Amino acid sequence: MAEANWYVVHTYSGYENKVKENIEKTIENRHLEDQILEVRVPMQSVVEMKNGMKKTVEKKMFPGYVLINMVMNDDIWYVVRNTRGVTGFVGPGSKPVPLTEAEMRPLGIQVDNVVVDFEEGDSVRVTGGVWKDTVGLIQSINHGKQMVTINVDLFGRETPVEISFTDIRKL
Repeated sequence: MAEANWYVVHTYSGYENKVKENIEKTIENRHLEDQILEVRVPMQSVVEMKNGMKKTVEKKMFPGYVLINMVMNDDIWYVVRNTRGVTGFVGPGSKPVPLTEAEMRPLGIQVDNVVVDFEEGDSVRVTGGVWKDTVGLIQSINHGKQMVTINVDLFGRETPVEISFTDIRKL
């Protein structure tokens, strides 16, 4: 199997999140999870002054662009290129050019893989993020995204939550 790389897709400005949703729906509907690993709209925190008060807001780092971690082939190129809101890939002509590791570093996207010692059904404790100190059972593991899905108790209901490999510890 070919190696996955990060590619940049040009979209209509303001449609970045909609394009991300559309591609994620396509991944789910066509079962392309092993070929399109992740879709991102890079965001950054910016402090704004409004009415004399400081307010931190999330802004898009690159308006009009979406990053996709995928295995490039003709079929996947066609699927992404023909997604509503996508105007094309970044690269000369119709040939997409993958981002280099040096280009990825400032975006905060890590390309190193985390090796894990847990599997589905294991009990884990969340060590960081919003769900810190929550305990749950692993329902699924996505090595491509480096995420696990655990069920947490939310308002008396079991709710699936995605957590990064680096934010959990096996019990």
